[in-house]
Amino acid sequence: MKKIKSVGVVGAGTMGLGIAQVCAANGFETFLFDVNRDQVDRALATIESNLSKSLEKGRISELEKTIVLSRIHPVAELAQLKVDLVIEAAIEQLEVKKELFVQLEEINEGNAILATNTSSISITAIAKALRDPSVCIGLHFFNPADRMKLLEIISGEATRPAILASIKSFALAIGKTAVVAKDSPGFIVNRVARHFYVESLKLLERNAADATTMDELLRSAGFKMGPFELMDLIGVDTNLAVTKSVYEGFRRAHRFAPNQIQQQLVDDGRCGRKSGRGFYDYAKT
Repeated sequence: MKKIKSVGVVGAGTMGLGIAQVCAANGFETFLFDVNRDQVDRALATIESNLSKSLEKGRISELEKTIVLSRIHPVAELAQLKVDLVIEAAIEQLEVKKELFVQLEEINEGNAILATNTSSISITAIAKALRDPSVCIGLHFFNPADRMKLLEIISGEATRPAILASIKSFALAIGKTAVVAKDSPGFIVNRVARHFYVESLKLLERNAADATTMDELLRSAGFKMGPFELMDLIGVDTNLAVTKSVYEGFRRAHRFAPNQIQQQLVDDGRCGRKSGRGFYDYAKT
C-alpha cells in the first residue's frame, strides 16, 4: 500500500473546499488549486467560516481551528500539486477530467494516486487517458463533504488492488464510511437518487404540486431535505450534469431522462445557492 501523507485537491468549489477541509482536519497536508484564483480565496474564507461555527458550537477549540487552517495550502499552479494523492473535484465533463489527469500524472511522474470525485462518469473511461491507468480510482464524496460520512470508492478496470487498499485506509483516516461500488453509471447512490429528482421534476412539470409543497412533504416523511432544496444545495447544473451522464450511460433509458425545467434553470443561470437563485430565491434569505 502507498502511504498517503499529502493531498492535492483540484477544484475549490463547494465539493472541493469541503474535501480540503475534511482532509486537513484529519491531519493531512492539503494543497488546494483552482484555475480561478479568486475561487480559492473564497473557498478559504468559507472553510474559515465553517471552522468558526464549529468553534462557536464547542466542537473544536481555537487551537484546533488554527491547526486545520495551517494545513491548507493554496497553490497558484497545477504543477505545484506534487503529492501522494490528488482528488479532482472539477466540472463533470469527461474530457476535462482526462486532460487534468494526464497533466497530473506527468507532474507527479506517475507516483501519485489520481482520484476523481465524479458522481457518475466511468472511472475506466477517465483512466484510459493515462500511461498507467492502474493509479486511477473514484472517490465520491457527498455534500457537505466535511460532514457527510458516506464515501463511495470505485475501482476502474485497471485499478491496482494496492491502490484500492490505500484509498480504503485513507477513507478510514478521514472518518468516512466507505462503500466499494462497481464502475457503472451513477455508481450506487446517484443511480438510486435519480428517481428522487426526476420523478419530483415530472410532478412539478405536471403541476401536481409546487416545489415548496413537495419539499415539505418529503421532510415530513423523514428526509432531511426535499428534492428541490437538495438540488439547489448540490447545484442545479451539477445535478443536471449527473442526470445526463446516467441517462447516456444507460443508453438513454426514458426513466433517467433529464427534465426541461431543470435545463431551463441552468440556461437562465439559476444554479441554486451558489448563484443566489435556483428553485428558490436565496437573495431573500
